[in-house]
Amino acid sequence: MEVLLASKNKNKIAEIKTLLSECVSDINVLSLDDINYNDEIEETGTTFEENAKIKAKVGADLGYICIADDSGLAVDALGGAPGVYSARYSGYHADDETNNTKLLSELQGVPDEKRTARYVCVIACIFPDGKEIIVKDTCEGKILTEYRGNGGFGYDPLFFVDKFGKTFAELSMQEKNTESHRGKAMRRFCQEFFRVLKGE
Repeated sequence: MEVLLASKNKNKIAEIKTLLSECVSDINVLSLDDINYNDEIEETGTTFEENAKIKAKVGADLGYICIADDSGLAVDALGGAPGVYSARYSGYHADDETNNTKLLSELQGVPDEKRTARYVCVIACIFPDGKEIIVKDTCEGKILTEYRGNGGFGYDPLFFVDKFGKTFAELSMQEKNTESHRGKAMRRFCQEFFRVLKGE
């Protein structure tokens, strides 16, 4: 079976490919680069669900079973920001470093107990015939005042998970996948995906 991931983010693609291969055997996962899709997908939604569906529909319209995720960080002290703007929090040319710098700046002076946050992941899958699967999951944590760890990407060096006593950037890929918003959402997605494939 062939599916398309509506993403060019190499870190995200690697993570999702690993998760998919763990729960779906005999699957060939393509990225937008693999099909030479070079247009910019405008993420105009105001929710993770809307943006995930916008991206998945692009691949479905091209004839693929298309999977897309929209994920981000929601910080309670910032009213849920950066939210759907997580990837471009510090502006149009944002990267991990500038986004993390802005986050630390925005949380300057906020005490530890009020630095609660969660990663949110919505996975949308749209089939060429219009069938849809939408799942959502989260991972609770808090935002540290300084970086810890060299792994992961995005806000991972600042996102501390009590269960492990580590940031996401300090976890192995296996540890991260057991608890991460994307790992939990992908396992839920796989259950729904099997049901649709079996015609339930």
